[in-house]
Amino acid sequence: MSVAHVRFAASAATEAPSDLNVDQGHRHEAGIVASSVYAHGVRIADIPIEEAGEWSRKDGHVVWIGLLEPQPALLKCVQEQFNLHPLAVEDATNAHQRPKLEQYGDALFVVARTAQMIDKRIAFGETHIFVGHGYIVSVRHGASTSYTSVRQHWETCPTSLAKGEDFILYAILDFIVDNYMPVLEAIHDEVEEIEDKVLAKPMARSDIERLYMLRRDLLRLRNAVGPLVEVCQRLTNGSVPQVRPTLAAMFRDVTDHIRTVQEKIDSLREVLAFAFEASLLVGQSQENAITKRLASWAAILAVPTAVAGIYGMNFENMPELKTYYGYYVVLAFIISACLTLFWRFKRNGWL
Repeated sequence: MSVAHVRFAASAATEAPSDLNVDQGHRHEAGIVASSVYAHGVRIADIPIEEAGEWSRKDGHVVWIGLLEPQPALLKCVQEQFNLHPLAVEDATNAHQRPKLEQYGDALFVVARTAQMIDKRIAFGETHIFVGHGYIVSVRHGASTSYTSVRQHWETCPTSLAKGEDFILYAILDFIVDNYMPVLEAIHDEVEEIEDKVLAKPMARSDIERLYMLRRDLLRLRNAVGPLVEVCQRLTNGSVPQVRPTLAAMFRDVTDHIRTVQEKIDSLREVLAFAFEASLLVGQSQENAITKRLASWAAILAVPTAVAGIYGMNFENMPELKTYYGYYVVLAFIISACLTLFWRFKRNGWL
């Protein structure tokens, strides 16, 4: 088959869904990002889905198809080309799966969760990967970074790409895991800002709500990342026939990256927990300080209040009322008592 038979070209620069040209009155829904065939690691053509199965059966050829939120009709066509298991196709259509690895005959089905920061929240997506002899199909749903850069990078290294579909599986999983780090870095920067605010003043309600949302998003991210460890371990231990033992070291490297992401998530969640506790302590400390000030001034003002209350009683037979210097003595007593109390409270740090 020559390039002249190609009915569409994938946009590798943006990896936006491409429109398919009309052939014999048939037209698929939008959803194809790229559909290419590689011979010994070299990209030789962009091919239509209807011919992908034929190309995958040629020796030394690998078909790499990328789909973005495809319609059921498009997945049905892909299923027919590679004889994919109906249950795997159903999972890829529903796109509400936990990370997992399943084998259906001679085909491998892998699910991984993706993540992106959108409007200061972690948005999650899914990537479903079908791997078999001579083909690999990735199906993206939801928030996910384009895999165009993966394709473009390894197309410059035909020797590596020539290792086959299991190497492409490694490249995609490694890219997914690496893209967790920008999300964590963005959260880390915000966590540092929260820490600076905590020591300056108690957190406002909006800050507490944001802190809670970050902790919840990090927990969801950890739940999305965790199962990938088991997936990569199965790809490493030689129990999956679709993956050659020579690639075990590469999948071990992905596993190490996942564990690093898990440690980073746990560290950020602990920092957020400490920030919340520190905010409570700062707030309690300021409340205690205010309480002490109010109690101190209340004690100081209690002296003139008590004296004035005594002399404000309407009794005629009060000996102190006839004292010539009584007013000055009482006033001096009030002032001295108040100053003494003020000095004691100031000395004890209450004022």
